[in-house]
Amino acid sequence: MRIVTRPDFDGIVCAVLLIDALGIKEPVRWVEPNVLQRGQVEILKGDVIANLPYADNCTLWFDHHHTNQIDFPFNGVFKIAPSAAGIIFEHFRDRFKRDYSELVTATDKIDSADLNLDEVYHPEKHDYVLLSMTISDGDYPSELYWNKLVSLLGKHELGQIMQDPEVKRRCQDVVKQNEQYAVHLKANTRLEKHVAITDFRHLEETPTGNRFLVYALYPESFVHVRIRYEEKNKEIIAVSVGHSIFNPLCKVNAGLLLAGFEGGGHFGAASTRFHASKADEFIPQIIDALLKNENNEN
Repeated sequence: MRIVTRPDFDGIVCAVLLIDALGIKEPVRWVEPNVLQRGQVEILKGDVIANLPYADNCTLWFDHHHTNQIDFPFNGVFKIAPSAAGIIFEHFRDRFKRDYSELVTATDKIDSADLNLDEVYHPEKHDYVLLSMTISDGDYPSELYWNKLVSLLGKHELGQIMQDPEVKRRCQDVVKQNEQYAVHLKANTRLEKHVAITDFRHLEETPTGNRFLVYALYPESFVHVRIRYEEKNKEIIAVSVGHSIFNPLCKVNAGLLLAGFEGGGHFGAASTRFHASKADEFIPQIIDALLKNENNEN
């Protein structure tokens, strides 16, 4: 039995909970959603999929993404919720050996982007928020770190975890990184009416940092589009769309929108990855739909 999940904070907490509830010993299989959707990952009998789209052959499935709903029977739980970890926590509540209620509450808050301005501008004052920012999905050289976090969160209190030398170093790096990221955002973001568009494709290295910061820097925007190359060979483009957490006037279901462009996600946050040859067709259509700001759920 393996856990197959996504390398973000919600996915890491899903792994913590499933290991405790089910006694799983196999290493976690970290997978991006689009890779799973394209059938590029072998799912084995006994696998438990969490925070990812459903895949045939899995034994249990837990998810909360709007675009991942299915209309046939399965074992597990799907529902629209702040986090997949929260769903697992409720499902296995009586099996846990430790109290994860604080961790799950924080995961709900972070994954649903329910943050205030101080948490966005000063994550160093909010340990769970800062810890979540040390995880960069798609950064596969960090796989050892993700596994380490799963182990730490399953055994220790937050105060102890924040004192771990590697965690401490990564948190310090995040604070510096966020300062630099603000500069990159201002230099590479344009505002088209209510849509803030950040395009990092011309940069050799894609800047990373606080994904919520753009909403504070561009308070007049309803929604943010971030465009970058997925890999150094520039064959795959990654586009993410997020509703402003401070100016919630975007009517477009981001998950449904990007489901039409090889991606998916939630109402207020979604992403897609596609071949660079499709960029000139896909990106203007995505931006145009957001500029129109019409309900696309009908």
